[in-house]
Amino acid sequence: TVLTNTSFEMKIVAEEVFAPIAVIEKFSDFDEALNLANQTKYGLQVGVFTNDLTRMRKAAQKLNFGGILINDAPIFRVDNMPYGGVKDSGFGREGVRFAMREMTETRLIVVS
Repeated sequence: TVLTNTSFEMKIVAEEVFAPIAVIEKFSDFDEALNLANQTKYGLQVGVFTNDLTRMRKAAQKLNFGGILINDAPIFRVDNMPYGGVKDSGFGREGVRFAMREMTETRLIVVS
């Protein structure tokens, strides 16, 4: 489903939606798009579509999300890589090694 002519006040735009929905918005420049994306209280993953390497780097530096996918929809997941969100989108990272690290506590035990 593709949505146009929306506003950030609309629940379908402002909330995390786990469905095949794309919201199309117009922006005056790339910085405005990044700033609007960061205004959400969620931060699982985000997709950025551009062929400009400078914009790719800027998106990676400025966007506050657990995963930033360049030229792909934000649904990609590999279990041997850290997967998880920031803000209201998660607690820690998933993926075998990362989940083990998140769910265990390292301790020092000394036997003399």
